[in-house]
Parts: sequence; C-alpha cells; structure tokens
Amino acid sequence: MTDEEFSRIVKYTAVRYGINLYHKKVMVEGRLSNYLAANGFKSYTEYMDRVEADYTGQEAQNLINILTTNHTYFMREPEHFEFFKNVILPELKEQEKTGMDLRIWSAAASSGQEPYTIAMILKDFLGPEYNAWETSVLATDISRKVLDSAVNGIYSAEQISTLPVWWRNSYFVPLPDGMYQVKKELRQQVVFRQFNLMNPLPFKKKMHVIFLRNVMIYFDETTKRKLVQRLYEFLEPGGYLIIGSTENIDRSAVPLVYVRPSIFRKE
Repeated sequence: MTDEEFSRIVKYTAVRYGINLYHKKVMVEGRLSNYLAANGFKSYTEYMDRVEADYTGQEAQNLINILTTNHTYFMREPEHFEFFKNVILPELKEQEKTGMDLRIWSAAASSGQEPYTIAMILKDFLGPEYNAWETSVLATDISRKVLDSAVNGIYSAEQISTLPVWWRNSYFVPLPDGMYQVKKELRQQVVFRQFNLMNPLPFKKKMHVIFLRNVMIYFDETTKRKLVQRLYEFLEPGGYLIIGSTENIDRSAVPLVYVRPSIFRKE
C-alpha cells in the first residue's frame, strides 16, 4: 500500500463516516489485504476505484465492515447499566408518567448485546407496568453485517454466561445447536436500523437516553464536537448521554452537565 493509496482511504472514511484512520496504516493494510487478494483486485487504487464507482453502495459497505471493529459483549462496562437501572429509570418513570413513553437509543449497537441488555433492564424495572409503557429501544450501527446478526439475537453459551441466571432463563431459548436466542417478544422491543452518525439525525422526537459507547475513539476532536452537539440537540431536557469509560468530550462546546465518569446530563 503506497502512501497515496493510504491517504485516499483515510480521506474517504473520514468524509463519509467520520472515522479517523490517519495513524493506522498497518491495521488498514492488514485488514484489507486478504479481501483484495480474494476478490481479484491488483492494487488498493483499483479497489478504491471500485468502491467509489459502485452506485449500489455495497462495496463501500464491505469496506466499512472490514475496517470497523465490532468487539462487544454482554454487561460491558456494567456500571453504566447499574446507573441506568438505579438512577436514570426512576427519574424518567416519574418524569414521563403522563405520556408513559421512554425513548432510548443504542447508537453503536454492534451485534446487539447492548440494546438487548437495555431491553431486559427496562422489562425488569417496569415489571407489571411494562405493557402500559412505550419502551422500544432504537439500535443503530454503521455495519450492515453486524446488524443482520443482531436482529437474529443468537449467542453462544459462553457469550451469555456473564448474564444473571434470571435473565438467561427468562429471555433466552436454547437452540438445537447449543446456541441461545433472545426470545421473540424481547427481540420485537428492539428496532434495528443501519445509520451513519455523520448523517443528519432523523428523529421526530427527542431521546431520553443515548448510549454512544466506544465509538468516538475513532473520531478526531472536530468530528466529536460536532457529533456531541447534534446529540445534545436531540436529547430531552433531563436526558442522559452515556459514552465509553475511556472516552471524553469537550464540555466547553456543549452545555452537558457532568454526572459521573462517562455519564452526562442535559439540564
């Protein structure tokens, strides 16, 4: 991969997806080299010509599937879920008791563990009142590949081993091949959509909670500030933004109130 070819890929992913690969040439070449060889491309220039000429967008989707890491697991950063259950939901239940509508967005849903965890927490928290509330969880990701997996909600015994026994017994059904699937009634409570965070937010109503964890590590500071500003505008007053525990935001640019590490609130 020449420096010119690498620069072209960096510019393309930055403009289209906000992803900053400037210091990741080894990773980019390592992930793309096998794909190019398997599909008969003689150079990265030839491949990027195909990406940019493919009006269907499929080759661009392949590119982003290869370059983005979708490493996640159930109960990742459990302190966020504890705060969501013990602090945020009691506040929202009181605040929204008239409309009985909770709008939660898992903005980097990956293979589904985060939005399904949110859905299970909501079901447990509301208990007998659950059916009286509108509690659909919006789950989006840039990768079509991981969303296809997430919709099916199928996980190995090892993947669900970190979940409480109550959840494993109540919200999953065993499959003949030793895998486990999220029960249909819970899967129906999560709405999966492909979405690029660089695009305008398409919501008709503002969100009460936005989970955007471990995504902004791929963005430069300017992109992060612009994104957080848009998220702020689409949060309800009193709503929460939850980011990854290793991430940070520039609060001088957005008037979010610091609540605790990686959790912020809109006044």
